[in-house]
Amino acid sequence: MKQGIHPDYRDVVFQDISSEFAILTKSTATTKETIKWEDGNEYPLLKLEISSQSHPFYTGKQHILQTAKQVDKFRQRYGK
Repeated sequence: MKQGIHPDYRDVVFQDISSEFAILTKSTATTKETIKWEDGNEYPLLKLEISSQSHPFYTGKQHILQTAKQVDKFRQRYGK
């Protein structure tokens, strides 16, 4: 590999701000914030608005909303 052309690949904590879910993984994302992790070390912190812990597809809330819409559509169509 050529030196100096690749971004810094390091451990980064991704934190979902709506559910307080956090995961430590490797990334090249740059950030100015840091957080103290469970192992006692400080890692760069990248805050996310949505993750698998809060996304409707993974939580199952989307399915309930779609079902409710289908029921309303049926009631409108057949007058009940």
